[in-house]
Amino acid sequence: MTIHFLSRRTWLAGWVQGLGAWTVLSLALPVQADAVDLLAQFVKLARSGRADFTQVVTSPSRVGQTPRIKTSSGSFEFQRPGKFRFDYRKPFVQTLLADGQTLWMHDIELNQVTARKQQQVLGTTPLGLLTAGSDLQSLKADFQFSPEPARDGLEWVRATPLAADGQIRAVMVGLRASPLGPELAVLDVQDNLGQRSVLTFSAFQLNPVLPASQFVFKPPVGTDILRP
Repeated sequence: MTIHFLSRRTWLAGWVQGLGAWTVLSLALPVQADAVDLLAQFVKLARSGRADFTQVVTSPSRVGQTPRIKTSSGSFEFQRPGKFRFDYRKPFVQTLLADGQTLWMHDIELNQVTARKQQQVLGTTPLGLLTAGSDLQSLKADFQFSPEPARDGLEWVRATPLAADGQIRAVMVGLRASPLGPELAVLDVQDNLGQRSVLTFSAFQLNPVLPASQFVFKPPVGTDILRP
């Protein structure tokens, strides 16, 4: 995409700024159930989650140019409805936090915080899937869900935005069933400009008890706060 908030840092922050709006997991079900059923069960039952992540962003392919690839990593937590936290550790330290009302982006090196109204930023986007309530049906007003062939040991769901003028082409969600419950494996996002962003999750925990303080952001004293 062509517009990036803190574009030298992370795709998630850049995506929120560039799109002006911006994961879904799984639960083991009987063999006859398809991946969409897995997603529906997750949305209904998974109230919180925690995982480590690696993010790989690949720039659009251009004739005569080699696509640029950027890799970052950190930890991720969410709590339905409406709360999540991405803590980037490499290559830069940065936090992206939604507290249910405001989406905060904190870049420590730049000593800068950006605060945006969450309702305006999220919604019919990949992170809208994460912040949804407990009913997949409510998401069908914004996404079409279809099962994809299983591969790499995962079940896959394609979520296609219904809005014709959106910048997201499709979101592919890789789901892994485990004896202990659902696991988020992959979130693969493709936009209409040809950029691909793949989040791979590991050490996923289903429904951990997360302290309320994890989703409270207090800007450090002296930090510049932008409210676009």
